Amino acid sequence: MKVLLDTHIALWAALDSPQLPAAARQVIADPANEIFVSVVSLWEIGIKSAIGKLAMTATQASAIFDLCGYGSLDLSKQHPRTLDGLTLNADHKDPFDRMLVAQALSEGMTLLTSDAKMAGYHPVTRGV
Repeated sequence: MKVLLDTHIALWAALDSPQLPAAARQVIADPANEIFVSVVSLWEIGIKSAIGKLAMTATQASAIFDLCGYGSLDLSKQHPRTLDGLTLNADHKDPFDRMLVAQALSEGMTLLTSDAKMAGYHPVTRGV
């Protein structure tokens, strides 16, 4: 299975955080799964770092994700076209999350997240 990690899951996994749910840890550790982090997550990390919400920079996160062996998912023209077709959920308007959902849908990937608000994008999301 091709798995796209939500930003918080990618950070928790890369840093071996106790916040990482056991189910997510199992999915990431399964050698049958291909694990990816989107450049969208790096943009999110960079912005949060710049406004003081996150101590890690996008450059640092990118290096850590590379060391973890995660694949990188770049943006393509197809991703925003898929985003155009996503229904806007009144409870969930986070633009980064919506871009990740569009990427996962476009690429036939499963988006691994612990964000309950993203459950509305089933079947692409897998909550943990």
